[in-house]
Amino acid sequence: MKAIYLDNAATTKIDEEVLSLMVSSMQENFGNPSSTHQFGRKAKAAVETARKNIAKHFNVSATEIVFTAGGTEADNLILNNAVLNLGVQRIITSKIEHHAVLHTCEFLEKSQHITLEFVNVDEFGSIDLVHLEELLSTSNTKTLVSLMHINNEIGNILNVDEISAICKKYDALFHSDTVQVIGHYKLDLKETPIDFMVASAHKFHGPKGVGFAYFKKGFGILPMLHGGDQERGARSSTENVHSILGMEKALSIAMNHLEKDRNYIESLKLYFISELKNLSEKIQFNGLSSILDKSSFTILNVRFPVMNAMLLFSLDMAGIAVSGGSACQSGSNKGSHVLAEILNESDADKTSVRFSFSKFTTKEEIDMTVSKFKELL
Repeated sequence: MKAIYLDNAATTKIDEEVLSLMVSSMQENFGNPSSTHQFGRKAKAAVETARKNIAKHFNVSATEIVFTAGGTEADNLILNNAVLNLGVQRIITSKIEHHAVLHTCEFLEKSQHITLEFVNVDEFGSIDLVHLEELLSTSNTKTLVSLMHINNEIGNILNVDEISAICKKYDALFHSDTVQVIGHYKLDLKETPIDFMVASAHKFHGPKGVGFAYFKKGFGILPMLHGGDQERGARSSTENVHSILGMEKALSIAMNHLEKDRNYIESLKLYFISELKNLSEKIQFNGLSSILDKSSFTILNVRFPVMNAMLLFSLDMAGIAVSGGSACQSGSNKGSHVLAEILNESDADKTSVRFSFSKFTTKEEIDMTVSKFKELL
């Protein structure tokens, strides 16, 4: 039985070139970047070169990049800093954000007594821009808007240029969870003035446990971790040198092959959609995930015309790895908060599955998956 991995929105297989670079770094570049001797200076130089190379991909300064342990820490660092250091007293977000944002906002509402408001979303998971403007126009309170660029469950792509323009009109700060964007789409932050964004290396074939936060120049950073003065005082902790270098390598590979990989993965997604439609006309797609120019080419969220709690288990037993929602909720009995927000009661009772693809996914794997669904349905 061949194992088939279709859960790339949760994590991706590390690229062989990335792995090779990290192993070499572990063997040859083991110094502490805070040490002043030659071993430390060598490690420090490698980290700073990686920072500069990462910054170039987004047309920003290296000083605006802060290395973290991943996207969740980066979201926490940004949101906490906005309230504790930048005077934000109100956060506007949506109920279909990643829990790294939602739970942090809820914590800040309770602990710092900020005002937390939610912008409306429609049945397809699209943000109501008229409602966002209404919310922003009702108060002069210092406000931060936090809306994710690509939804990790339904794949919807947010028009960040429109959101950025609205925020600028009302003098609001704009934070976007861009974890599903980095390594898959170009993002020039000179053209799209997002104030804060985040990345996680394991979403684009890099190592787990490393990411970064982008802070637009001019915003001070109050650290959440206290100790040394690493990351220019923004994040105390010895830098994860090997993973930082691995992340930079993975991002470089992704950006160099962006168009080629996108064309390939898009063709697989379109083929899969076509095969599923042929399987049953009752199969539907959640959010905008079946519309290529409205959703990520890596994500497809499918609603099957059955209520089958064993479907995911049956797929796993057949060697097919998929997700029923965000992987961050695995191990709990809670369903997808995103689907619960956008689906009506009858549709929410149906079984939904998130499929997510990468450059390592093959047409043969798609065919085997469709064949398995013929049996199960």
